[in-house]
Amino acid sequence: MEGGIRFVLSNFTLTFLFIGLAASGIALLRAEKPLTAPVVVEALFSWFLLFSIGVSFFYNFVMHTFFGEMAARFIGWQDSPFQLEVGFASLGFSVVGFLAFRRSFDFRLAAVVGPALFLLGAAGGHIYQMISAGNFAPGNAGIIFYTDILIPALGFLLLWLQHRFQHPQPAQ
Repeated sequence: MEGGIRFVLSNFTLTFLFIGLAASGIALLRAEKPLTAPVVVEALFSWFLLFSIGVSFFYNFVMHTFFGEMAARFIGWQDSPFQLEVGFASLGFSVVGFLAFRRSFDFRLAAVVGPALFLLGAAGGHIYQMISAGNFAPGNAGIIFYTDILIPALGFLLLWLQHRFQHPQPAQ
């Protein structure tokens, strides 16, 4: 049981991705039938933004800000003031993720692009650390590394799908 809890908490990006998928599934079960592509995309995208951006980055904020030494050890780093900076950057992304939950395409674009650049940059940093320092700590080379690539890819896919299937907006 302890191992399972440790896995869920230390691989929070994957955990919140699955929670978002489960919430999407529940929303789709409750939606009017037949399901249309825009309804499916909206369910997937809104819950992705809430959990994989909003909640996940809030969790990252808490860990790097209040438990910085533990977070640094998990990544294979020494603790430094950089922990606080990562924490507050994560808080900003979290707030944008929460705000974009049920908002417009443009708002969602901002909620995906900023965190995506941060995560892809982090993935590049992980690769550099694996090669140059042999850092294969779980927080550097484990599931976190893969979700640093997967989360932006899913975000951009969902943006594309929303753009493709969204209903035309009336002229104002």
